[in-house]
Amino acid sequence: MTAPLIVRPRAEDVEGQPILRPLPSAKCRSVGPFVFFDHMLQTSYPADKGMNIRQHPHIGLSTLTYLFEGTLQHKDSLGSDQVVRAGDVSWMTAGSGIAHVERTPDSLLGSAFVMHGLQVWLASPKSHEQGPGHYSHHPAQTLPVSNNLGVSIRMIAGSGFCLESPVPVLSPTLYAELNLQTATTLLIPTEHEERALYVLSGEAQLDGEPLEPHSLVILPAGEEMALFADSDCHAVLFGGAPLDGPRRMNWNFVSSDPARIDEARQRWAAGDWPTVPGESERIELP
Repeated sequence: MTAPLIVRPRAEDVEGQPILRPLPSAKCRSVGPFVFFDHMLQTSYPADKGMNIRQHPHIGLSTLTYLFEGTLQHKDSLGSDQVVRAGDVSWMTAGSGIAHVERTPDSLLGSAFVMHGLQVWLASPKSHEQGPGHYSHHPAQTLPVSNNLGVSIRMIAGSGFCLESPVPVLSPTLYAELNLQTATTLLIPTEHEERALYVLSGEAQLDGEPLEPHSLVILPAGEEMALFADSDCHAVLFGGAPLDGPRRMNWNFVSSDPARIDEARQRWAAGDWPTVPGESERIELP
């Protein structure tokens, strides 16, 4: 048996929203197509104070936003304007260049609210890195769910556990929300080559070893492992097929070709980029 790799996240702040970011790290650059993982910590916003991630660019990746609590408005340079509620999937493929905004809808700013969720980036296969951008919204009720013996599995994106999400992933992908009642066990199969587990809350063990909440656990390839819940446990399991080659990441850009990132930086700095309709504010290059 190979011991799992443990990655402890670093604390960050994105436009006032506190997050934990275990991926990428020096220990692990990717898990399947996943190259970036942000846990937006449960945060209470007072009335008239919301989240506002201003206009910013992407290339070579898909963003996936999934909320446990709260509501966001997604707008992008394709003209999409979508309210995203807890349990929905907001999926945006950047292709050769897209810009987007994520903020608290104006209709919610008059009262206090709570925000809690995840945003991940999935590197596009080389064949899709320079393709057109795309956005799709998938309401919570369209995501498949399995409930069996105190274990609930919701397939956010990709496939696994005999479930398949409608989200249009570009390569073999696993992204599942897990809820285990106290004293239940889930066998994690080997159907995907690369897998990682992130415990959001609760106490659990993996093959008899206690797990530290908010740490990323990289599972050994080819080994079935048992997740046991010492208390009610909330976690996500993600991964998929290995990337088709190394990726470079710089700010909001991901590519297999460093020259494309340099070009994207120059284009954004020069204002030569698709813009989000009705938006003038933007995040400048760091």
